[in-house]
Amino acid sequence: MKAMASVTVRNLSDETHRALRVRAATHGRSTEAEIRAILESAVRPEGRVKLGTLLAEIGREMGGVDLEIERDRTPAEPLRFE
Repeated sequence: MKAMASVTVRNLSDETHRALRVRAATHGRSTEAEIRAILESAVRPEGRVKLGTLLAEIGREMGGVDLEIERDRTPAEPLRFE
């Protein structure tokens, strides 16, 4: 299992903590989970393209994939180690 980092935030105002608790409740998660979600969204690159999405786009630009291609059904010759 991968080790997870731990962070302590000191000197957080009561007002900010209350706002986090309210925000967490509206999203149906704990305050800790809400803070994790906020931090993850803050550091995630904007407009990030996933590899699968990029490859699918390249495939569409190249004319797509023809899945109806007739494949060669000739039996393969077994390997000989002589």
